[in-house]
Amino acid sequence: MAVKKHRSKRLNRSLGGDLVLFFFLALFGLFSAWPLIFIVNNAFKPLNEILLFPPRLLVRNPTLNNYRDLISLMSNSWVPFSRYVFNTLYITLLGTVGSVFISSLAAFPLAKFRFPGSTIMSKMIVYSLMFSAAVTGIPSYLVISRLGLLDSYGAILLPTFGTTLGLYLMQNFIVQIPDALIESAKMDGASDLKIYWTIVMPLARPAWLTLVILQFQALWGATGGTYIYSEKLKPLSYALSQIVEGGVARTGVAAAVSLFMLIVPLTVFVISQSNVIETMATSGIKE
Repeated sequence: MAVKKHRSKRLNRSLGGDLVLFFFLALFGLFSAWPLIFIVNNAFKPLNEILLFPPRLLVRNPTLNNYRDLISLMSNSWVPFSRYVFNTLYITLLGTVGSVFISSLAAFPLAKFRFPGSTIMSKMIVYSLMFSAAVTGIPSYLVISRLGLLDSYGAILLPTFGTTLGLYLMQNFIVQIPDALIESAKMDGASDLKIYWTIVMPLARPAWLTLVILQFQALWGATGGTYIYSEKLKPLSYALSQIVEGGVARTGVAAAVSLFMLIVPLTVFVISQSNVIETMATSGIKE
């Protein structure tokens, strides 16, 4: 009985080359993590260490006074802290889910169906990405004002639902899905909506997870200062930014706020990024 020996493929690289590559990757990784390490340490530094020049990376005498001062300032606000948290969570979660749903629902026919004006619409979507928020600020304000959405959650949610970046990402990914899958589903009697939900969305998971990361980070840091005037509707980032503007004495509070505003979107990014990598590695499309 013949036994076949399987030889594992080895890269043509010496041990010294592996060590050099590992060294450079570790060096660049440390360089990329440097700002994050600095923010985390600053949040636990006393005021005298924060104001040192040149600044120190690591904290010498860690303290929680920055967070105690932050809690004290928020408790003295005439609007409850829980209200700011609710506003932020409501805007962030609803805006992220709505943006992903609307963008994917609009991208499916643009990517897989041919109808009059589809090519022009696709080109307009690409052209719209050239305009920054500063250019579209005044037209967006006029549209929201005419719709009567000023000083409401809709003033932030409506532009989020209509973003063309999500539509562009979803359309370019859905185009890569084989037409044979959609045609087979139609032959089995599946409707377009069922094809969208059971075939397109699972296969386009890397695209809409990327969109989730982008929209969550953008909405989490939104202040709503241009469109929302009522203090009861302000998001958490606005309330924290007002606390930080109290002068040098609140530098420690500002460091605590920076870490607080960073940790939530960073956690979402880490979780979503791992799912994107896993999805792209295990759910490849084979024709």
